[in-house]
Amino acid sequence: MAFTLERYKKNPVLEPIIEHDWEALVVFNTAAVNINGTVHLVYRARGCKGGISRCGYASSKDGFIIDERLDKPIFGVSPDSDVDCFGVEDPRIAMIGDRLYMTYSAYGMVPGMERQLKWVQIAISSISVDDFLNKRWNWSERIYPFPFTDNKDAAMFPEKIKGKYVLMHRIPQHIWIGFSEDLKEFRDNTIVMSPQGHGWEKWKIGGGATPIKTEKGWLIVYHAVDNKMCYRLGIAFLDLEDPTKVVYRHPEPVLEPGEEYEKIGDVSNVTFTCGCVEKDGQLLVYYGAADTVIGVAYADMKDVLGLF
Repeated sequence: MAFTLERYKKNPVLEPIIEHDWEALVVFNTAAVNINGTVHLVYRARGCKGGISRCGYASSKDGFIIDERLDKPIFGVSPDSDVDCFGVEDPRIAMIGDRLYMTYSAYGMVPGMERQLKWVQIAISSISVDDFLNKRWNWSERIYPFPFTDNKDAAMFPEKIKGKYVLMHRIPQHIWIGFSEDLKEFRDNTIVMSPQGHGWEKWKIGGGATPIKTEKGWLIVYHAVDNKMCYRLGIAFLDLEDPTKVVYRHPEPVLEPGEEYEKIGDVSNVTFTCGCVEKDGQLLVYYGAADTVIGVAYADMKDVLGLF
């Protein structure tokens, strides 16, 4: 079945602001969470080439038009650790109960090495929904559940399954699922999806947005990279009770670089998601375009669920 996401005609919805030194160069790869009908975005930004990534905040009541955007970052590098000294990247957010759990890539150095050794690993922090909505940025301690493991693209499931936290993550070149009782250690890690080895999934795949619970399974929007390093988005469904089982995997990409703002930028030919939400009967997918701006694409949920 031919199926693609439709781009919002007024894309991009978020662009760099030259007057803000921390986001003057690029804004991209945003988490998204729907709280009481408002879509809250926590996005990655950099102020200069090779600069540190920080997280900014914006929100939208209709999911498309940005109503509010803060002029200062809401989350940045740890002041007392080298683990994320080069930036906090690609946030994803899951709401479990009255708390928001943010997973991100911590880009820093391996402590104690005589030579500087850069590393990217998964990190987790959280904040109460009340603090988040009232813009009290009381983030919790930072947890590194896979210490100094080449691992990225982590997204928490928005509810516990059989009493355990569930994490989707990417140890190259595959998408994995792991389970935890305390967020500090994830066990029973299982490869659930691998690159197809041809076409648009030739090189690697990785998790994208926080999974969405539907009647047909956990909906995931993921990314795949071909042999020319072009990033596209795909859709799959995982079993509700056992997310290590793939229920359906759409054979073709649902979004690929086509517009100029997706094809030309800091990293060209990229459509990459860290956040999607269900709102007013639609699936809204927020994506970084060419690692420079943020766009949104959408589809009716009934069409998404009708894929299989």
